[in-house]
Amino acid sequence: MRYHFKIHKEGEGFWAECIEIPGCLTEADSKEELFKNMCEAINLYLEEPADSKYLAPLPQQIELTTSIVEVPVDPEIAFGFSVRYNRIKSGLTQKEAAGRLGMKNIFSYQRLEKRCNATMEMIAKILTVFPKMSLDKVFR
Repeated sequence: MRYHFKIHKEGEGFWAECIEIPGCLTEADSKEELFKNMCEAINLYLEEPADSKYLAPLPQQIELTTSIVEVPVDPEIAFGFSVRYNRIKSGLTQKEAAGRLGMKNIFSYQRLEKRCNATMEMIAKILTVFPKMSLDKVFR
């Protein structure tokens, strides 16, 4: 999963804004530091608390230029975000999703929506519950 940032030069430093997610901004003194900050910003932005009602949009297809760059999301965060995104789009509560996945309690499910390192067995179950979820988009 990769989001796009537009880079701006200001004085001696730089700042960048995520094109798909208004309000996701960062700044730095060098381009190298800016890239690290963009990665950190997008990861923090997507790693929302479980009770949050806000659902960030998915990345778009955007043409890259010298001032527009792709920023990868940590795979564990991208997977958790994608599970949460698909659950909300499916109209399920966390409790309902946990039940469909055969989980004994909601807390186990909530961990899936956070930074997650799911087993292959759990990934297979998730894809059964959320057939529209694309692993290609998550791990691209």
